[in-house]
Amino acid sequence: MWEYTDKVLDLFYNPVNQGTIEPAAEPGVAVVFGEVGSIACGDALRLHLKIKEDQEKILDARFQTFGCTSAIASSSALTEIIKGKTLDQALQITNHDIADFLGGLPEAKMHCSVMGQEALEAAIYKYRGIAVADHDDDDEGTLICKCYGVTEPRIKRVIRDNHLTTVEQVTNYVKAGGGCSSCLADIEDLIAEVQQELAVAAVAVKTAIAEEQGSRGAGEQVVTAAPPLPSAVAPLPLPILTNIQKITLIQQVLDSEIRPLLIADGGDVQLHDVEGDRVLVKLQGACGSCASSNATLKYAIEAKLKDLVLPTLVVQEVGG
Repeated sequence: MWEYTDKVLDLFYNPVNQGTIEPAAEPGVAVVFGEVGSIACGDALRLHLKIKEDQEKILDARFQTFGCTSAIASSSALTEIIKGKTLDQALQITNHDIADFLGGLPEAKMHCSVMGQEALEAAIYKYRGIAVADHDDDDEGTLICKCYGVTEPRIKRVIRDNHLTTVEQVTNYVKAGGGCSSCLADIEDLIAEVQQELAVAAVAVKTAIAEEQGSRGAGEQVVTAAPPLPSAVAPLPLPILTNIQKITLIQQVLDSEIRPLLIADGGDVQLHDVEGDRVLVKLQGACGSCASSNATLKYAIEAKLKDLVLPTLVVQEVGG
């Protein structure tokens, strides 16, 4: 029996925004839907959006879901989250936002929140008349899990987006490997491949930053006749990182430099989100109940991230 939160059970027994949206009859309003999954594989979701065209704002959202308790609750939660948001704001919503809205999902049911995120993306890109590149590639790639029809690109995408490290996690997120198990070795290979790609990308970013800082420093030495006093030296501009680059570097430092030390003392930390220079984390195990958790945040985690990623980062703990 799965351990569901009260919010999950409430939205399962009393789902909101269930059903369809009639084609728009009023000017300046469009209705579109996106769908993912298939009944043959056990879960399917069709998400309907009513959009005010001049503002690209979601006026209403409804869903039709075939699936389990978590699938229905996740779909209902998604409609509540996105109503009133612009399409660009909605595209920033992740499957973790859906799970957090529900107070958490069983790890084995995370694929239900992933399904919601993908249906939302499909609906928005359909409205904008452009191909959903990631999903198109997902459908056309090499089939890895024949039981659930999951392709190599989709598995790699979910590994990358959610920082998955085990086959069990992949199964929880996209069901791949949950049938006959003949694809488990292939999934392990994909995990290793993605981890290698992320590691190479992180090294490349840090190398580029170091080279840029080095070239700036060298340039200043050439044009300066006499080196100024340290207090008079203007600080080098901070490196500009995309959010994906920033998240990748932060995750790398957490996994290689911070988590092993915390785990050795019975604790752990998980990256929850990155909002600008705010790094939101969840302390777990002994760290979560420790009286010195603030010191752990500031000196064990924040100081290391400031040193190895960006000096402007601020680490904050989130509940749950």
